[in-house]
Amino acid sequence: MRLPVSFRPHALLAATGCLLAGALVPSSEAVSAETAAQDQSHGQVVHLFWKKEEIYDHNRQTVTLTGGARAQRGDMTVDADTLVGYLRPKQKPAGTATTDGNGSQAGGDDDMELYRVEAFGHVHIYNLEDQGWGDHGLYDVDKAVLLMTGKAMKFTTPRQLMTARDLVEYYPHTRVSIGWGDATVNTNDGKRITADIMQAVELSDAQKAANRASQAPGTEKSRSGNLDRAYGWGHVVIRTERQTATGDRGVYLAGPELARLIGHVHVTQGQNQNNGSQAIVNLKTGVSHMLSGSSNPVQGLIVPNETGK
Repeated sequence: MRLPVSFRPHALLAATGCLLAGALVPSSEAVSAETAAQDQSHGQVVHLFWKKEEIYDHNRQTVTLTGGARAQRGDMTVDADTLVGYLRPKQKPAGTATTDGNGSQAGGDDDMELYRVEAFGHVHIYNLEDQGWGDHGLYDVDKAVLLMTGKAMKFTTPRQLMTARDLVEYYPHTRVSIGWGDATVNTNDGKRITADIMQAVELSDAQKAANRASQAPGTEKSRSGNLDRAYGWGHVVIRTERQTATGDRGVYLAGPELARLIGHVHVTQGQNQNNGSQAIVNLKTGVSHMLSGSSNPVQGLIVPNETGK
Protein backbone atom coordinates (compact mmCIF):
# COMPACT_ATOMS: atom_id res chain seq x y z
CA MET A 1 0.00 0.00 0.00
CA ARG A 2 1.39 3.42 -0.96
CA LEU A 3 1.70 6.13 1.66
CA PRO A 4 0.05 9.50 0.93
CA VAL A 5 2.32 11.96 -0.87
CA SER A 6 2.37 14.34 2.09
CA PHE A 7 4.06 11.65 4.19
CA ARG A 8 6.84 10.97 1.70
CA PRO A 9 8.37 14.28 0.53
CA HIS A 10 11.88 12.87 0.27
CA ALA A 11 10.78 9.88 -1.77
CA LEU A 12 8.74 12.20 -3.97
CA LEU A 13 11.74 14.39 -4.73
CA ALA A 14 14.01 11.40 -5.20
CA ALA A 15 12.39 10.86 -8.57
CA THR A 16 13.70 14.25 -9.72
CA GLY A 17 16.67 14.98 -7.50
CA CYS A 18 19.00 13.98 -4.70
CA LEU A 19 20.04 15.47 -1.40
CA LEU A 20 23.01 17.83 -1.12
CA ALA A 21 24.18 17.70 2.49
CA GLY A 22 27.56 19.37 2.65
CA ALA A 23 28.74 17.72 -0.58
CA LEU A 24 27.15 16.58 -3.85
CA VAL A 25 26.63 12.99 -2.77
CA PRO A 26 23.32 11.41 -3.93
CA SER A 27 21.57 9.11 -1.51
CA SER A 28 21.00 5.46 -2.47
CA GLU A 29 17.23 6.07 -2.20
CA ALA A 30 17.46 8.94 -4.68
CA VAL A 31 19.51 6.96 -7.18
CA SER A 32 17.25 3.91 -7.10
CA ALA A 33 14.03 5.89 -7.22
CA GLU A 34 15.32 8.09 -10.02
CA THR A 35 16.35 5.10 -12.11
CA ALA A 36 12.97 3.46 -11.68
CA ALA A 37 10.75 6.48 -12.07
CA GLN A 38 12.17 8.81 -14.74
CA ASP A 39 9.31 10.49 -16.57
CA GLN A 40 10.26 11.42 -20.12
CA SER A 41 6.84 12.78 -21.10
CA HIS A 42 8.31 16.30 -20.98
CA GLY A 43 11.91 15.48 -21.88
CA GLN A 44 14.92 14.99 -19.62
CA VAL A 45 14.54 14.50 -15.88
CA VAL A 46 15.29 17.44 -13.56
CA HIS A 47 17.81 16.80 -10.77
CA LEU A 48 17.55 18.84 -7.55
CA PHE A 49 20.27 19.46 -4.95
CA TRP A 50 20.23 21.55 -1.74
CA LYS A 51 22.29 22.22 1.37
CA LYS A 52 19.93 23.06 4.26
CA GLU A 53 16.17 22.54 4.41
CA GLU A 54 13.64 20.89 2.14
CA ILE A 55 10.08 22.07 2.87
CA TYR A 56 7.22 20.23 1.22
CA ASP A 57 3.81 21.95 1.02
CA HIS A 58 1.13 19.38 0.21
CA ASN A 59 -1.63 21.97 -0.27
CA ARG A 60 0.32 24.12 -2.73
CA GLN A 61 2.14 21.12 -4.18
CA THR A 62 5.49 22.86 -3.89
CA VAL A 63 8.86 21.96 -2.46
CA THR A 64 11.27 24.66 -1.23
CA LEU A 65 15.02 24.04 -1.10
CA THR A 66 17.13 26.43 0.98
CA GLY A 67 20.70 27.26 1.91
CA GLY A 68 22.01 27.18 -1.65
CA ALA A 69 20.24 24.95 -4.16
CA ARG A 70 20.67 23.63 -7.69
CA ALA A 71 18.43 22.32 -10.47
CA GLN A 72 19.96 20.44 -13.41
CA ARG A 73 18.36 19.28 -16.64
CA GLY A 74 20.69 17.95 -19.29
CA ASP A 75 23.51 20.49 -19.63
CA MET A 76 21.38 23.33 -18.18
CA THR A 77 22.00 24.25 -14.52
CA VAL A 78 20.22 26.77 -12.27
CA ASP A 79 21.92 27.80 -9.00
CA ALA A 80 20.34 30.12 -6.40
CA ASP A 81 20.04 30.80 -2.69
CA THR A 82 16.55 29.26 -2.71
CA LEU A 83 14.69 27.13 -5.23
CA VAL A 84 10.94 26.45 -5.24
CA GLY A 85 9.78 23.46 -7.28
CA TYR A 86 6.17 23.23 -8.47
CA LEU A 87 4.65 19.76 -8.72
CA ARG A 88 1.59 18.33 -10.47
CA PRO A 89 0.05 14.90 -11.02
CA LYS A 90 1.46 13.11 -14.02
CA GLN A 91 -0.78 12.76 -17.03
CA LYS A 92 -1.70 9.11 -17.36
CA PRO A 93 -2.19 7.40 -20.73
CA ALA A 94 -5.78 6.67 -21.69
CA GLY A 95 -7.02 3.44 -20.16
CA THR A 96 -4.52 3.46 -17.28
CA ALA A 97 -6.02 2.27 -14.00
CA THR A 98 -6.36 5.00 -11.34
CA THR A 99 -7.24 2.75 -8.39
CA ASP A 100 -5.23 0.14 -6.55
CA GLY A 101 -6.18 -3.52 -6.07
CA ASN A 102 -8.47 -2.67 -3.13
CA GLY A 103 -10.50 -0.14 -5.14
CA SER A 104 -8.88 2.86 -3.42
CA GLN A 105 -7.54 5.86 -5.33
CA ALA A 106 -3.90 5.26 -6.25
CA GLY A 107 -1.39 8.03 -5.50
CA GLY A 108 2.15 8.63 -4.36
CA ASP A 109 5.46 10.15 -5.27
CA ASP A 110 5.66 8.29 -8.57
CA ASP A 111 2.46 10.04 -9.68
CA MET A 112 3.93 13.56 -9.36
CA GLU A 113 6.23 15.48 -11.68
CA LEU A 114 8.17 18.74 -11.55
CA TYR A 115 7.02 21.29 -14.14
CA ARG A 116 8.42 24.63 -12.92
CA VAL A 117 11.37 25.85 -10.84
CA GLU A 118 11.55 29.34 -9.33
CA ALA A 119 14.90 30.72 -8.16
CA PHE A 120 15.54 33.49 -5.62
CA GLY A 121 18.78 35.26 -4.73
CA HIS A 122 22.13 35.17 -6.59
CA VAL A 123 20.62 33.31 -9.52
CA HIS A 124 23.16 31.84 -11.92
CA ILE A 125 22.16 29.83 -14.98
CA TYR A 126 24.63 28.14 -17.30
CA ASN A 127 25.25 25.38 -19.80
CA LEU A 128 28.37 24.33 -21.68
CA GLU A 129 28.72 27.69 -23.47
CA ASP A 130 26.28 30.27 -22.10
CA GLN A 131 25.56 31.71 -18.67
CA GLY A 132 23.44 34.40 -17.07
CA TRP A 133 23.00 36.18 -13.74
CA GLY A 134 20.07 37.89 -11.98
CA ASP A 135 18.15 38.20 -8.71
CA HIS A 136 15.14 36.10 -9.68
CA GLY A 137 14.57 33.34 -12.21
CA LEU A 138 11.75 31.12 -13.42
CA TYR A 139 12.46 27.91 -15.35
CA ASP A 140 9.55 26.38 -17.26
CA VAL A 141 10.39 22.69 -17.59
CA ASP A 142 7.74 21.95 -20.24
CA LYS A 143 8.77 24.78 -22.56
CA ALA A 144 12.47 24.68 -21.64
CA VAL A 145 12.55 28.47 -21.21
CA LEU A 146 14.15 30.48 -18.43
CA LEU A 147 13.07 34.01 -17.45
CA MET A 148 15.35 36.25 -15.36
CA THR A 149 14.68 39.57 -13.63
CA GLY A 150 16.45 41.75 -11.09
CA LYS A 151 19.32 44.19 -10.91
CA ALA A 152 22.36 43.99 -13.18
CA MET A 153 20.97 41.18 -15.28
CA LYS A 154 23.37 39.92 -17.90
CA PHE A 155 23.66 36.96 -20.19
CA THR A 156 26.93 35.92 -21.82
CA THR A 157 27.80 33.70 -24.75
CA PRO A 158 31.27 33.22 -26.24
CA ARG A 159 32.27 36.69 -27.53
CA GLN A 160 28.88 38.29 -26.75
CA LEU A 161 27.25 39.90 -23.72
CA MET A 162 23.54 40.80 -23.39
CA THR A 163 22.17 43.02 -20.66
CA ALA A 164 18.62 44.28 -20.07
CA ARG A 165 16.73 46.36 -17.52
CA ASP A 166 13.43 44.50 -17.11
CA LEU A 167 13.59 40.90 -18.26
CA VAL A 168 15.80 38.39 -20.07
CA GLU A 169 14.33 35.28 -21.68
CA TYR A 170 16.57 32.37 -22.63
CA TYR A 171 15.62 29.38 -24.78
CA PRO A 172 18.48 26.87 -24.45
CA HIS A 173 17.24 24.44 -27.11
CA THR A 174 17.21 27.11 -29.83
CA ARG A 175 19.94 29.31 -28.29
CA VAL A 176 17.73 32.39 -28.44
CA SER A 177 17.88 35.18 -25.83
CA ILE A 178 15.47 38.13 -25.61
CA GLY A 179 16.12 41.29 -23.61
CA TRP A 180 13.34 43.69 -22.56
CA GLY A 181 14.06 47.29 -21.60
CA ASP A 182 17.30 49.00 -22.69
CA ALA A 183 18.56 45.71 -24.09
CA THR A 184 22.19 45.72 -25.20
CA VAL A 185 24.44 43.27 -27.01
CA ASN A 186 28.20 43.91 -26.92
CA THR A 187 30.60 41.88 -29.04
CA ASN A 188 34.31 41.36 -28.48
CA ASP A 189 35.12 43.00 -31.81
CA GLY A 190 33.80 46.36 -30.62
CA LYS A 191 30.20 46.39 -31.85
CA ARG A 192 27.38 47.53 -29.61
CA ILE A 193 23.69 47.07 -30.44
CA THR A 194 20.95 48.54 -28.25
CA ALA A 195 17.15 48.60 -28.50
CA ASP A 196 14.05 48.72 -26.34
CA ILE A 197 13.55 45.01 -27.12
CA MET A 198 16.20 42.77 -28.64
CA GLN A 199 16.31 39.15 -29.75
CA ALA A 200 19.75 37.57 -30.21
CA VAL A 201 20.00 34.27 -32.10
CA GLU A 202 23.14 32.16 -31.82
CA LEU A 203 24.55 29.94 -34.54
CA SER A 204 23.21 26.40 -34.57
CA ASP A 205 25.58 23.46 -34.10
CA ALA A 206 25.28 22.71 -37.82
CA GLN A 207 26.23 26.31 -38.72
CA LYS A 208 29.21 26.19 -36.37
CA ALA A 209 30.41 22.93 -37.92
CA ALA A 210 30.00 24.36 -41.44
CA ASN A 211 31.98 27.46 -40.48
CA ARG A 212 34.81 25.35 -39.07
CA ALA A 213 34.87 23.14 -42.16
CA SER A 214 35.00 26.12 -44.55
CA GLN A 215 37.71 27.93 -42.65
CA ALA A 216 41.14 27.68 -44.25
CA PRO A 217 43.96 26.40 -41.99
CA GLY A 218 45.92 29.20 -40.36
CA THR A 219 43.31 31.89 -41.01
CA GLU A 220 41.83 34.07 -38.30
CA LYS A 221 38.64 32.80 -36.68
CA SER A 222 35.42 34.65 -37.39
CA ARG A 223 35.17 37.80 -35.28
CA SER A 224 31.41 37.39 -35.00
CA GLY A 225 31.76 34.52 -32.52
CA ASN A 226 28.59 32.50 -31.98
CA LEU A 227 26.14 35.30 -32.78
CA ASP A 228 24.13 34.65 -35.94
CA ARG A 229 21.77 37.63 -35.95
CA ALA A 230 20.09 40.16 -33.70
CA TYR A 231 16.69 41.83 -34.11
CA GLY A 232 15.85 45.15 -32.46
CA TRP A 233 12.57 47.00 -31.92
CA GLY A 234 12.37 50.59 -30.70
CA HIS A 235 15.28 53.07 -30.62
CA VAL A 236 17.73 50.71 -32.30
CA VAL A 237 21.33 51.92 -32.17
CA ILE A 238 24.29 50.13 -33.76
CA ARG A 239 27.76 51.46 -32.92
CA THR A 240 31.21 50.57 -34.17
CA GLU A 241 34.53 52.37 -33.78
CA ARG A 242 33.76 54.50 -36.86
CA GLN A 243 29.97 54.57 -37.28
CA THR A 244 26.71 55.02 -35.43
CA ALA A 245 23.45 53.98 -37.10
CA THR A 246 19.99 54.45 -35.57
CA GLY A 247 16.44 53.52 -36.56
CA ASP A 248 13.04 52.47 -35.26
CA ARG A 249 13.74 48.77 -35.89
CA GLY A 250 16.41 46.69 -37.52
CA VAL A 251 18.30 43.45 -37.94
CA TYR A 252 22.05 42.77 -37.72
CA LEU A 253 23.67 39.79 -39.48
CA ALA A 254 26.89 38.92 -37.66
CA GLY A 255 28.55 36.82 -40.39
CA PRO A 256 28.62 39.42 -43.20
CA GLU A 257 28.50 42.27 -40.64
CA LEU A 258 25.49 43.86 -42.34
CA ALA A 259 22.62 45.75 -40.72
CA ARG A 260 19.31 46.90 -42.12
CA LEU A 261 17.48 49.70 -40.33
CA ILE A 262 13.95 50.94 -40.99
CA GLY A 263 12.20 54.09 -39.81
CA HIS A 264 13.81 57.48 -39.03
CA VAL A 265 17.25 56.18 -39.98
CA HIS A 266 20.37 58.23 -39.22
CA VAL A 267 23.86 57.02 -40.14
CA THR A 268 26.73 59.05 -38.71
CA GLN A 269 30.43 58.66 -39.47
CA GLY A 270 32.63 61.33 -37.97
CA GLN A 271 30.88 64.62 -38.79
CA ASN A 272 29.12 63.21 -41.84
CA GLN A 273 25.48 62.18 -41.50
CA ASN A 274 22.88 60.63 -43.81
CA ASN A 275 19.17 60.43 -43.05
CA GLY A 276 16.44 58.36 -44.67
CA SER A 277 13.60 55.92 -44.18
CA GLN A 278 15.76 52.81 -44.64
CA ALA A 279 19.43 51.92 -44.81
CA ILE A 280 21.70 48.95 -45.35
CA VAL A 281 24.91 49.45 -43.41
CA ASN A 282 28.08 47.44 -44.02
CA LEU A 283 29.81 47.54 -40.65
CA LYS A 284 32.94 45.92 -42.07
CA THR A 285 33.64 48.46 -44.83
CA GLY A 286 31.79 51.46 -43.39
CA VAL A 287 29.73 51.85 -46.57
CA SER A 288 26.03 52.67 -46.12
CA HIS A 289 23.28 52.48 -48.74
CA MET A 290 20.50 54.90 -47.86
CA LEU A 291 17.05 54.03 -49.22
CA SER A 292 14.26 56.56 -49.53
CA GLY A 293 10.72 55.81 -48.47
CA SER A 294 7.53 56.46 -50.42
CA SER A 295 7.52 60.17 -49.54
CA ASN A 296 10.71 60.90 -47.59
CA PRO A 297 13.84 61.76 -49.61
CA VAL A 298 17.37 60.83 -48.54
CA GLN A 299 19.21 63.70 -46.87
CA GLY A 300 22.88 64.04 -46.10
CA LEU A 301 25.42 66.28 -44.43
CA ILE A 302 29.01 66.06 -45.67
CA VAL A 303 31.75 68.03 -43.96
CA PRO A 304 34.70 68.98 -46.22
CA ASN A 305 38.04 67.28 -45.49
CA GLU A 306 36.32 64.75 -43.22
CA THR A 307 38.46 61.59 -43.23
CA GLY A 308 35.81 59.33 -41.64
CA LYS A 309 38.34 58.00 -39.17
